[in-house]
Amino acid sequence: MHRETGEFILKTLVNLEFVAKDAVKAVQRGDVIVVIDVLRCSSTIIVALTNGAKSIIPIETVEEARGYRRDHPGFILAGERKGLKPEGFDLGNSPLEFSSEKVGGKHIVLTTTSGTRAISRAREAKWILIGAFLNAEAVADAALKLAEKEHSGVSLVLAGKKGRFSLEDFLCAGAVANYFPADGVEFFDGASAAVLAFQQARNSLEEAVQRGGHAQYLKKRGLREDVKFCSQMNVFRVVPVFKGGKIVPLEG
Repeated sequence: MHRETGEFILKTLVNLEFVAKDAVKAVQRGDVIVVIDVLRCSSTIIVALTNGAKSIIPIETVEEARGYRRDHPGFILAGERKGLKPEGFDLGNSPLEFSSEKVGGKHIVLTTTSGTRAISRAREAKWILIGAFLNAEAVADAALKLAEKEHSGVSLVLAGKKGRFSLEDFLCAGAVANYFPADGVEFFDGASAAVLAFQQARNSLEEAVQRGGHAQYLKKRGLREDVKFCSQMNVFRVVPVFKGGKIVPLEG
């Protein structure tokens, strides 16, 4: 918060929630939330908006997504289950699919195993940003500015994998938190641990990500290039924000 009171400086508190279901704790605290699903929902959203998608509507289930698209036949239907594109969908969940030719000027209905559910768990929050390695510095800057404006904390919420801990999301939380100025924030232990883990892994980040169970799963299904792409740092400056049921680029 950077507010001086006598000799004390009140700092922005940074929390880390290890699984999506605990997003409700961040909502209850009134924090600015950064949802992280590196492989691959967050990365795909970042790429889609960078390439000109008008908005992304995150949906929890395949059935609901199909129904939403029936009501909006001009929208793109995208997503995955078990890492693969569901039958009848236009696109899967690979960021490499979301080219400007395919998504420019389009609205996208997106459902994924973990990422869109994590966003749903946080939907009552005032501010929900989407983070990944691809926009780590940009999303860190945006989250801290919003937290200072709102006099709130920041919560990094890991989507995880089917309700379980995810290595790549943990490392990404550390990457985001690593951009917060040391004199402006106070980390709870989970966030501190993530920063230490990222600092240890940063010089061989792709290799570290590939040690994770989900990365191994995707590689076995021929999606090695997705893992490689999503392991890049600070490729994009777009910061997706969830507002009014859709995800759009954060303005300003």
